[in-house]
Amino acid sequence: MMDIKILAVLMLFAHANGQLYEDKRCRCVCPSPAALLNNTMTDRKLYTGNVPPNKCNCDGVILPIVGDQLKGHEREFCPRCECKYERRNTTVIMVVVIMTLWSIMTLSVYMGFLICLDPLINKRRVKLYRESGGEEDDGED
Repeated sequence: MMDIKILAVLMLFAHANGQLYEDKRCRCVCPSPAALLNNTMTDRKLYTGNVPPNKCNCDGVILPIVGDQLKGHEREFCPRCECKYERRNTTVIMVVVIMTLWSIMTLSVYMGFLICLDPLINKRRVKLYRESGGEEDDGED
């Protein structure tokens, strides 16, 4: 009964914290604006935005952030960007985490049970060894 209460509290806590994160996003990978303006090779930059799927493009995510840096070079910059709309299922993630925690907890209880049972088994083994140890016969006559 105690395990069910702990599980319920963990689920409520996970549900409350889960709402702080976005399940949907638009992820765009583009070259740095400095690479376009200076014609230098630089790293690619990651831009993310919380926009609907139909706005997941350069105009909807990247230009509102770096539009003032590009100043007229937007049509050269946007084809170099790759945008993908991503959606994750946090319910599946939460279920996997709960199952993992449940398995670890069950194995811990089982290990505790075996640790408590070990002295009882060893006591019987030592007692049987002592009883059989006195009956040995050398057979050297």
